[in-house]
Amino acid sequence: MNEVDALELIQAAIWTVIVASGPVIGSTMIVGVGIGLLQALTQVQEITLTFVPKIVVVLVVIIFSAPFIGSQMQTLTQLTYGRIETGFN
Repeated sequence: MNEVDALELIQAAIWTVIVASGPVIGSTMIVGVGIGLLQALTQVQEITLTFVPKIVVVLVVIIFSAPFIGSQMQTLTQLTYGRIETGFN
């Protein structure tokens, strides 16, 4: 295993993390902006108001995007094991 192989595996791992976490982070950002806008419009500055909807959204999005996240991780695992099997050639 040389530096190029290591960098390719690390790049694939980082890309997998970015792609797999995208739906959760995106939906959380949208909910956060919506709640922030609602708080600014109504001038209700309750701290706990932001956490509960975000937690619910994160759990719902994880439930619905679990097959996608699993397939991304499976692809990375197959790439890694394939490289180990062929001796990084």
